[in-house]
Amino acid sequence: MIYLDNNATTPLDPAVAASISLELEKQHANAGSQHQAGRMARRTLESAREVIAKLFGLNCSDIHADHVVVTSGATEANNLALRGLLANKIGSCARVVISSQEHPSVDQCVEFLAAAGHSVVRVNSLSNGTIDLDHLESVVDGDTAAVSVIHANNETGIIQPLAQISEICRQAGAPLHTDAVQAVGKTEWDFQAIPVASATISAHKLHGPVGVGALLVRHGTDLYPQITGGFQQQGFRAGTESVFMAVALAKTLELCFGADAQGYRHALCALRDRFEAQITSDIPDVQVIGSDVSRVPHTSCLSFQGLDRQAIQMALDAADICCSTGSACASGSSEPSPTLISMGLSPEVIEGAVRFSFGRFNTVDEIDSACERISSVIKHLRR
Repeated sequence: MIYLDNNATTPLDPAVAASISLELEKQHANAGSQHQAGRMARRTLESAREVIAKLFGLNCSDIHADHVVVTSGATEANNLALRGLLANKIGSCARVVISSQEHPSVDQCVEFLAAAGHSVVRVNSLSNGTIDLDHLESVVDGDTAAVSVIHANNETGIIQPLAQISEICRQAGAPLHTDAVQAVGKTEWDFQAIPVASATISAHKLHGPVGVGALLVRHGTDLYPQITGGFQQQGFRAGTESVFMAVALAKTLELCFGADAQGYRHALCALRDRFEAQITSDIPDVQVIGSDVSRVPHTSCLSFQGLDRQAIQMALDAADICCSTGSACASGSSEPSPTLISMGLSPEVIEGAVRFSFGRFNTVDEIDSACERISSVIKHLRR
C-alpha cells in the first residue's frame, strides 16, 4: 500500500510516539492540583506551551502575552475562534466574512451562526484559486465581527495572500482568523509577521497524534470561551488539561520547525513535482489544479477529465493507492467540491478531480510506483 493521503492525516512519527509514552509513564497528577505532583504536571504543561509559543513567535514574556489554547484538534479550535468572536454579539446581527474555500469545520460553523441570526458573507475566488481581494475589501468594515480565511487550501494546496488579507482587515478594524492547518510546517510561518487575531494548528497533519491541536490567540483578542466549567487555559477553555497531549503537540512542532525544516519542505516539493511530471507526461490531458499560483509543497490536485472522481478513488484503492476526493471531514458526501466550484472550473474538471498529498515518510520509489499504478488505472477506466 502506498499512502498518499497525508492531508487527511499523517503516520505518527516514532519520536512523537516516544514522547507520549515517556510522559504517560511519569505523569499521573492533575495540572490544576496544588500539591507537589500537580505542580510538577503544571510545569511540564507550561513548558510545552512555551515551546509552542516560541516556535510560532508569540509574545509570552509580559502582560501583553499572546496565548496558546490547547484543544482537541483543529475543528474545536476553528469553532472556538469563530463562535468566541461572536459570543458577545448575541441578540444582534453580526457579520461574518469567510472565503469560499474554507474547511468544513469553518464553513459549517458559520452556517450554524447564520441560523442563529448572524449575517454570513462568502468572498469570491479568482479562477486561479486565490481570494478576490477587491471583493474582500468591499465587504469588510468596522461592523464585521470576524473574518476567516484559510491559509492553504486542504484540497488544492493553493496559498492565500494572508499578508494582504490581514492588511485589509486591519484597516477595517475587523479581527482576522486563519485556519493554518495545512500551511504550518509546509511554509515559513510566523505569528508576528502576519497580524491575525487567531490561528488554528493541528498535530495529526504533521505526523503527530490525532486528538490535539491549538488555537493561537493574539493578546487583546475579545474571545469568549465555548467550553465552560473551570478557569483552565486563561479562561479560554475549561476542562482538565491533557499534559501528555500538549507535550506531543510541542514535540511534533519541534520536529517540523527543526534545523532541517527547509530541507523537509524542499523534499516534499521534489516529491510533488516528480509525481506531477510523471503523471502529466503519461496522461497528457490531466489538469494540475493550482499549478500557476503558489501552493504548499505536499499537495497535488489532479483532474482526470471524463472520469468520475469516486470511481477513480475506488479503483486506486483497489490498486493499493490511498488518496481522496476532497476533505476527509466531508467524507461520504457525493456533492462536488465547493472549493473547485468557487474557482469557476468546468463540471468535467470538478468531477474528475482527485487529491494526492505527501508526507515525511514517502519515498521516491513509492512515488515512481504510484505513478505507474495511477497511469494504469486511469487508462483502464478510460477504456
